[in-house]
Amino acid sequence: MSDRRILPAELRDSGEVMSIAVSVADLRAEPNGKRDRQMIYGEDFRVVEVRDDWAYGCSEKDGYAGYLRLTDLEVRREQTHFVSARSSHIYPESDFKSEALAALSFGARLDIVSKGERFAELAGGGFVPGSHITPIDHLFDDPIEVAERFMGVPYLWGGNSIWGLDCSGLVQVALLTCGVDCPGDADMQQASVGVAIGDNIKPQRGDLFFWKGHVGLVRDENTLLHANAYHMAVVDEPLDQAIERIMAQGDGPVTGRRRFR
Repeated sequence: MSDRRILPAELRDSGEVMSIAVSVADLRAEPNGKRDRQMIYGEDFRVVEVRDDWAYGCSEKDGYAGYLRLTDLEVRREQTHFVSARSSHIYPESDFKSEALAALSFGARLDIVSKGERFAELAGGGFVPGSHITPIDHLFDDPIEVAERFMGVPYLWGGNSIWGLDCSGLVQVALLTCGVDCPGDADMQQASVGVAIGDNIKPQRGDLFFWKGHVGLVRDENTLLHANAYHMAVVDEPLDQAIERIMAQGDGPVTGRRRFR
């Protein structure tokens, strides 16, 4: 049975690849429908069909399918760098006192044509602080280090940015920036990321713990780092307490554990 969240394989090479032109764009199940996930500035979206003011296609990073507003897209630009700071801004000139044109989340993709002493210039115009960006081919070593950048960020169902994200969004950005393939939703992650490990295996940094509809990252032997609706934020809490709390609130036991390396 096909999953509507993933673009069918026969369409993955069709259409036109465009880039996200806004700080953050909602990827919806249908035009004007609910938000499934989000995409951020500069990420690639493959457009396979246009309906009125909406584009249907998928995120190139993971194949997640849905609808974006056409106004959220622009002609694709080369990606040379990404925002490696927690967040940043695009300025109209190389002056931090100038009024920012757009906000950028960690992970935003940029086409840099030159770098000065303090600012880097974008191909389409505008400048970003040079200390906020990293070459696109750089990979982080530790997903927990990445996830910790989002501590305190508000919980947002389907969110994928520094302004709000959910449990699977946090896990995805942490793993992708470490070069680990990771789909967008918790059930997909439980089915495909790394290898399953048993309850008898001692937790280690970077392990994934799953519940029905939820996932978190192990920071250390008894600390869970996760975005959750109970705290409405990205937090860390003792793993054993999280297991008890989630069970007590009616969301059941741990349904799986996975290790990606």
